[in-house]
Amino acid sequence: MVLTMLKTRIRRLKHLVLVLLAAPVIAFAQGVDDVSSMLPETVDQRAQNLKKDVLDLNRDLFILEEELLYPPSTELVVFLSMDTGELFGLDSVELKVNDKTVAHYLYTERELDALRRGGVQRLYMGNVRTGKNELVAFFTGKGPHGRDFKRGTSLVVDKGSDPKYVELKIIGNTQKQQPEFATREW
Repeated sequence: MVLTMLKTRIRRLKHLVLVLLAAPVIAFAQGVDDVSSMLPETVDQRAQNLKKDVLDLNRDLFILEEELLYPPSTELVVFLSMDTGELFGLDSVELKVNDKTVAHYLYTERELDALRRGGVQRLYMGNVRTGKNELVAFFTGKGPHGRDFKRGTSLVVDKGSDPKYVELKIIGNTQKQQPEFATREW
């Protein structure tokens, strides 16, 4: 349906562009000095309509591109959030899906501040096969007392025909004095 709508808009745009481009040639051939007299009275309206059509076409192409690149039946989105207090200073995250590294991210101080204040980062958006898929995430940073810290977590996601959303959450456990890593499917 979207493709049919795009084709119709493209035909309308082509026609309008041809009319606007042909007017000066016709005016020259007929010896008319003022090209505007050869154009319809509503040139300004047509130009505005052309601009609107181009914007609508651009929006439709963007939607079509999103649907083609990330069809809902294969879409997997992984988010990262933090609630650690002072127990863990995140440096980087590496995400693997089915033993293939799909994301590796190094954090700036501003990004860490946003995560500490409750922000959520989209770490990965991509396509996976239907069925069971394994996610493995490695977190590196500074743990309690300034020690270097590297920890991993894994999750097997059963991907159906709907989009799958997974949250990787870093939580500070004050009783154990160390961070914990939880996963949640939406």
